[in-house]
Amino acid sequence: MSTLKEYYDTQNVFAKILRNEIPCSKIYEDEFTLAFHDIAPKAPVHALVITKNPYISFADFSKRAAPEEMVAVTKAIGVVAAKLGLKENGYRITSNIGHNSGQEVPHFHFHIMGGRPMGIIG
Repeated sequence: MSTLKEYYDTQNVFAKILRNEIPCSKIYEDEFTLAFHDIAPKAPVHALVITKNPYISFADFSKRAAPEEMVAVTKAIGVVAAKLGLKENGYRITSNIGHNSGQEVPHFHFHIMGGRPMGIIG
């Protein structure tokens, strides 16, 4: 039995942000992505980069996304990190997949965290 939902939940918080039903503190936007500050930061600098198209996770995105969407997500992460002043001292990017990883919102997204030493995951 799979723990990942097999369908996209159009009522998840990121879908509502994309429909402008919930406000966000926008950092960057392009045709395929939206980046904004996390409302519950886990580091001094904590931003999210989300896809505009409805993907559940990286597993879903890697199966269905067009090449230009994949490139846009990668570029958005770099642009946002630079805008937030994280390039010099470094930052962490993560994307959780499923319940066991801690994925809270079933919409594909990356966390960009920095502003302090992030330590080793393990």
